[in-house]
Amino acid sequence: MVDQSAPAANTRRRSVGASFSGTNLERAGDHNQRVTLQAIRARGPITRVELAEITGLTPPAIANITKRLMDMGLVLEAGRLHGGRGQPAMTLIANPEGGFAIGVHIDRDHITAALVDFSGQVRARESLEIAFPLPDDVARFWAGEAGRRLFAAVPAPDRLLGIGVALPDDLGKVVLPHRPDSFDAWNNVDPASLFARAGGPPVFVENDAAAAALGELQYGHGLRKPSFFYVLIAAGLGGGLIIEGEYFRGADGRSGELGFLPMRTGSNGASLQSVVSLSALYAVVEAGGFSVVDPTGLLELPAEGQALIGEWVQRAAEALVDPVVNISCLINPEAVYLGGRLPARIVDELATALNTRLAALTGMPAIARARRAATSADGPAIGAAILPIIDQLLPSRATLRKTASV
Repeated sequence: MVDQSAPAANTRRRSVGASFSGTNLERAGDHNQRVTLQAIRARGPITRVELAEITGLTPPAIANITKRLMDMGLVLEAGRLHGGRGQPAMTLIANPEGGFAIGVHIDRDHITAALVDFSGQVRARESLEIAFPLPDDVARFWAGEAGRRLFAAVPAPDRLLGIGVALPDDLGKVVLPHRPDSFDAWNNVDPASLFARAGGPPVFVENDAAAAALGELQYGHGLRKPSFFYVLIAAGLGGGLIIEGEYFRGADGRSGELGFLPMRTGSNGASLQSVVSLSALYAVVEAGGFSVVDPTGLLELPAEGQALIGEWVQRAAEALVDPVVNISCLINPEAVYLGGRLPARIVDELATALNTRLAALTGMPAIARARRAATSADGPAIGAAILPIIDQLLPSRATLRKTASV
């Protein structure tokens, strides 16, 4: 049994204001190495000359850094670039097997875990459809065959960088349809404790919408458009804000709480997630006389059921207009990405319906258009897997501020 007596740890990182920690030469060197590796991931195949231009580092510095990255097994030579003058330049790519991580997404309707390589490819996946899984259910999932298969699928165990866990904030507090009283158990559990093993890889915990946004940044459209808002349509509704390649958390680490926004006047104070969420869609379908237990079942409904889904798409699109306009006016992101467990066809229909409404608005400044996220269905699990990779290999403001190891 899981120990539910200990208080849950505060795993959400807060905004701490301006930092006055200096960056010593050792940390600057580590940061330059991370930046170079990220440039190779995002732009490869790429030459060393191009790397120097992109990063602003000197050619000798790039030569030294790329040699270290190759020695570490993080970068591979991809062949020579022909067509220019002189000796053809060697191009570099990130080594997919340079590092691995496992990401786990826990939500009110499922547990999903994925083994992800350094290029973002899912090497193995385990999932359990379960209504309102309790901490003990998660512990059994991880200690059972699912967890064993994931660890067995790691090609090089010494390159397993860690385990990321993504779950909604206030998982045991927010009331959704059919939520059992026993779900309060999540209020007294540290999620990391369910996955930590003595001598095992480190465990990182993050909000699921934030994880999905980070996954989209590192493995999806964010590689080309690094300022965007991510809308996670799951059992509830969440959001994540990426500004110029960095996740923005807000003063209390609660930025992007899209689901709690109140609806327009006349909605009796209902929140946005009461309309835009899988729970809301299931309720619509159920009221129409159909039963759906997982998202794939939505595609199997007869014509009457598909008509109900179409009506929900239009209501959800209408409900999202004001939030997207507000986000566009206040933040001016390059795009709004829709992700979550909704089938791709329904996500695309929702994006089209939303964009049609946004295009009809007049007298507005630039309005970000919506599209399906590249990491869509397993976005939170894939994003959870990126957490240990970011911590150990990729650039971020947090890693640049570190001055010592603990």
